[in-house]
This record gives sequence, C-alpha cells and structure tokens, in this order.
Amino acid sequence: MKSRSFAAVASLMVLILTTGCWDNEELTGYGFVQAVAIDLTKDGEFQLTTHFYSPTGGAEMRDSEQQKQSGINIQTQGKTIFEAVRDIPIHFGRKAKWDHLRVILLGEQVLRTQGVGAILEYFSRDHEPRGTILPLVTKGPASDYLNIKPYIEHTIGQQLKRMETDGADYAAKTSKIPLFELAIQLKSATGVSTVPYIHHDGGQQDVTVSGIALLKDGKLAKAIVTPKDTQALMMLTNKYKSGILEYPCSDGEGEESFEVLDAATRLSPRVENDQVTVRVKTRIAGAVGELRCSRITKNAEKESLEDRLKRQVERQIRKTLSFLQRERMDALGIGNQVYRKEPALWKQWQPEWGEHFAKIRFHLDVDVQVLNTGMNVGKPFGREDE
Repeated sequence: MKSRSFAAVASLMVLILTTGCWDNEELTGYGFVQAVAIDLTKDGEFQLTTHFYSPTGGAEMRDSEQQKQSGINIQTQGKTIFEAVRDIPIHFGRKAKWDHLRVILLGEQVLRTQGVGAILEYFSRDHEPRGTILPLVTKGPASDYLNIKPYIEHTIGQQLKRMETDGADYAAKTSKIPLFELAIQLKSATGVSTVPYIHHDGGQQDVTVSGIALLKDGKLAKAIVTPKDTQALMMLTNKYKSGILEYPCSDGEGEESFEVLDAATRLSPRVENDQVTVRVKTRIAGAVGELRCSRITKNAEKESLEDRLKRQVERQIRKTLSFLQRERMDALGIGNQVYRKEPALWKQWQPEWGEHFAKIRFHLDVDVQVLNTGMNVGKPFGREDE
C-alpha cells in the first residue's frame, strides 16, 4: 500500500516538474539583434546603437508602414558596454538577444582612443554572441551606417555581412575576419591586427566594404590599406580566394583582365647575421577574363601573357610591401614566425620590431598559369582573323 502511494506521489512530482515553461521567456520578450555600432559620446562614454530585426505581421499588414520598416535602431550609452546593453529595455521594452548578431561596427574615433580588446570584451565573454560575428571599422561615426536602407536583404546588418563575405570571396578587395580570428591576432607576437574597412563611396546611402584597417596593439593606425593593395595583401597572407587581375596591353592602349581561380602563397623568413630575408613564393592559376589587344592561339602567345601577368603581380606585391614597411606594420605575421623559430632573438627585437620589419629584404618568386581562354577562342571578340 505504501509503495503504491509512493509511486503515485513520485509520478505526480515528475508531471509537475516536466510540464510547462514557467521559467522561460516568450519570444515577444526579446529583441533579436542584427548589428551593433559602437562610438564615443562627447563625455567619453560608449555610445551603443543596436539594430534590431523588426518582426512583421500577416498579409493584411503587407502594405503598411510597419511592414516596410525592416529594422529598428535603439541608442544607449554607458561607461561600459554592458551598462549600455542593459539600458536597452528601458528604451525598447525588450531584452536584447545576441544569438543572431551579424556585424559589429567600430567607429574610427573609439578605436583611436580605446583598445579594440576592451571594446569587444563583452561580446567575447557573454554566452550569447558567437565567435563568427564580423567586426568592421567605419570611416566616421559607426551609427550612421545603421540608418542605411538595405538593397535586398531584410536588414542592413545582414547586407553588411554579405558585402564583407562575398567581397572577400569574389573581389579580394576586403577580407572577412570573424571575432575569434581577431582575438588570435590580438594575442600574436607582433600585436598587429587587420579588420575590414567600411566607408561611404559618394552619397550617404552608397556604402562600400573595401580596404583594410590596420590596428597596432588594438588601436587604429593612421594608414588604411587601399582596395588595390588589399588584393596583394590577401595574396601575401594566403587568403586570396578569387578575384580579377588587370594588366596593360602590350602596346599600352587599354587594359585586359584575368580571373584568378586559385592562388597560394608561402612566406619563408630566414634570419642570418641579424638580418631577415623573406622568400615569397606565389602560385596563381586562372582564366582569361577579357581580351582587347592580345591573341592566345599559340603557346608562345600564352607564355607571353603569363609573363606579363607575372610582372603585374610582382609590381602589386612590391607596392603593398613598400606601404607596409613604410608604416612599420607587420600585417604579414613575419614576426610571429621569427618568434616561433628564434624566441631568444625575438625577445631582443620585439620592442623595435617595426624598424626591423622595415629593413626586411623580400625575394619574390611568382608563377602564373593561364588555364583557358573562356568561352571564346584566344582572340579579341569581333576581331577579324589576321
């Protein structure tokens, strides 16, 4: 009898404890964050502009103004990022949910005065934001970019994410650096980090993700890597996936283009007599994109084109190397390799590594292979046979 009573009580307790969601928040209690912009106020506090996904109603609301509004911006401020985050409900009426955060926009001003590690501390420590979030450095106030209307994506946060990822994959004029990779760069021996750069290109609504912002010890450096130099930087860091190489015609009239389908680069530093030399071995394969003045109908013509492409790549790489050495910014991670191979020597060099980097001699070994001429034969379109 007692065993039956005990079984009944136990069953009742199981039912009570396993049913219902008494301790869970409803979806209407959250605001789902798509993007966040971080700036500084005049008083030196953090200004947080949080871009929320705006849920829409049914078909009856399709033409309403509420339906057209794809995102909502809420602005808060605080001495810490966490304080600004916790003040969101007093303006928005919902708690911020960070699981779906796409991008973090960092204003130039805040990065020149605050270390990026301190700024992103909250997003790396809290359990909701993911390590795949994409940080970007903005030209001017970061909050301005969250007022832009997206072209095709539902929110500007999603559009900026696609601009960065697809721009890196298909144009190589920017990079994609997720939060976890930036954390690794910040802990590197050289203290140099690279973050994609976003800026207005013309009108206020015309925004471009191109170029690279350089950070030294977490703070923004003066110089920005241009989109053209970014292509060579992506090659040098072995992150170049696909892009277009433009090269001049042999007669100097006009330019042609070449699509890179595969690229690989290896940097091999060597320390001898307190002097660092680096061998840069780059291998590129691709297809002709446009022929305006060249013909590729014979092996000799193909070899001539490959030689022109090789010289063009060498010029771009040397131009980017000169820029980095002039700025004393080892964005290539050569110092990290020296640290691993020669830790005792690195201990001596680290305080003045920028000066050592500026004196490095680079030896280029570039090879370009033309795989095919595309859909047409190797003659300019519409040209008569000679």
